[in-house]
Order: sequence, then structure tokens, then C-alpha cells
Amino acid sequence: MIIDISHHQNPANMNYDKLAKQVKLVIIRTQYGSRTIDRRYKTHQREFQKRGVPTAAYAWVRGVSINDMRQEARDFYNRTKEFNPTFWFLDVEEISIKDMRAGIKAYVDELRKLGVKKVAAYIAHHLYKQLNLDLKDFDAIWIPHYGKNNGQVTSQPSFPCDIHQYTDKGRLEGYSGYLDLNRLMGTKPLEFFTGKEVVKVDKKDEMKKDKPSDWVKDDWNWAIEKGITDGRNPQGLATREQVVAMIKELRR
Repeated sequence: MIIDISHHQNPANMNYDKLAKQVKLVIIRTQYGSRTIDRRYKTHQREFQKRGVPTAAYAWVRGVSINDMRQEARDFYNRTKEFNPTFWFLDVEEISIKDMRAGIKAYVDELRKLGVKKVAAYIAHHLYKQLNLDLKDFDAIWIPHYGKNNGQVTSQPSFPCDIHQYTDKGRLEGYSGYLDLNRLMGTKPLEFFTGKEVVKVDKKDEMKKDKPSDWVKDDWNWAIEKGITDGRNPQGLATREQVVAMIKELRR
């Protein structure tokens, strides 16, 4: 489960321990434009990170000029960098400048200059075509589309996206109010957003673990035939109890 929160979700009403067990990623608002700093973002970031939950960050975009867009990006970065979020989302839900495509491009460019690696866009569904954002600027796309908006998935966005915000009437144990709930779509795995690597086990390496060295192969096969070993992990260390068991078997 992926949730997104802001100061509208008061930490005093949240049981972070319970919520942390149910969510895989939390996207936390840092600001609403440059002038309005989210009152609870630092608390949300710290509490979820303290419990091992990956956190991303988002900022509602309100720049009224290209320079203002760049300033918002710098404010977003400076206010959020201490938390090292896994992803930086631009929340684009209003047309604050005539050429939003150019404005958002400047915002993203400024974040990239500051060293941000993963930048995504939250694009209002009803403004998707009008905004005409250059999707190549982003590493992921997040779109809201609620359908019946009853806390369940009852719709699908009309445009391709990686994350679908499917309700703002979600419920999870640990918070009595409503929550925004999201699901993955497309081909990007959860690890792409959380920064956690998936450790792939090489089957060939696994097979090598059960293969003895050439110089002891005959002896190893003899031990298997005698029931002294089950043939697994020939190069692993033997415990004292295993050694005693082997000696007893040999003395029979």
C-alpha cells in the first residue's frame, strides 16, 4: 500500500506503529508553493523513517513565472534534502503560469541541477491534456482517478501512469480519518520507488554451494552413501555437534 499525506493528517491522531505495518511507501507533502510550508512534514518524515518505511516527498506547484518555478524548486529541495526522500514529486493541479510545460520543465531542471536523481509528476486528471507536460522530463507519472471514491479501486486513469491514486476516502488501521490510497500501475516495481534493491539469487551459484571441491569429491560421495552427510553445503563449517555425530557414525 502507498499513501500520501500532509499536515491535514495530524500526527497526534496517527498511530505510526500500526500504519507502518500496512504501508510500503509514504509520499509526504513538503510545501504548497513556496510560501506555505507543510506544518507536519518533518514529523511525518521522521516517524515513518524511524519505523523503516521508505518516504518520498511532494510539493504542490504554484510558480507564476519561470524564475518563480526555479525558486520553488530550490525551496522544495532545501526544505526536504535532510530526509533524503526516495522520490521527488511535483504536484501539478493548477495552471499558475501561461506556459505550464515550460514552467514545469524549469522546475525539474532546477531540481536536477541540485542533484536530485528521481523526479516524478502528479498530474491532475482533468488537466492532463491542457497542461501538456513533457513526460520525458520525469522518471515516473502519478495520476488521480477516483471512480466511485468509496475507498476501493473502482476506476482506471485515461492516461498511462506508474502510480494511480484511486481514492481519498481510504481507511487504514491506525488513523481514524480518511487517507489517500494509491496502487502501482505500469511496469515499474515498488523497489523503483522505495530505493530498496531486490536481491536476485543466481541458481548457478546455488548449485555451486552443493558441489564439493575436486580433490575431495570421491570422499564426499562416500560420506553421502554412508549416510554421514546429506550432501548439502560441502564447504560450510561443521558445528561440534555435527562433528560428534559424524564420529559416532564412523565408529559403528
